Amino acid sequence: MAKEELIEFEGEITELLPEGRFRVRLENDHEVLAYTAGKMKKNRIRSMVGDKVTVEMTPYDMDRARIIFRHRDAAPRVGGGPPRRPFRR
Repeated sequence: MAKEELIEFEGEITELLPEGRFRVRLENDHEVLAYTAGKMKKNRIRSMVGDKVTVEMTPYDMDRARIIFRHRDAAPRVGGGPPRRPFRR
């Protein structure tokens, strides 16, 4: 067993806060303060209010979390425009 095992939860972003932080409501109706993981920043993955996310947290502090994955929506975002047609020669 690792010294510090992380716990993963599913949730939804409810509020954008300054300095790249978010308020996330977990499936069990617990709200946590979360920030984006380094891999998400590196790959420029943007998160908005209403996005479904996976967060991980330490059992020592259950009020803070790290967003590690943003789930894709089935429906495209508003203003996304029509889908692109494949390129043909």
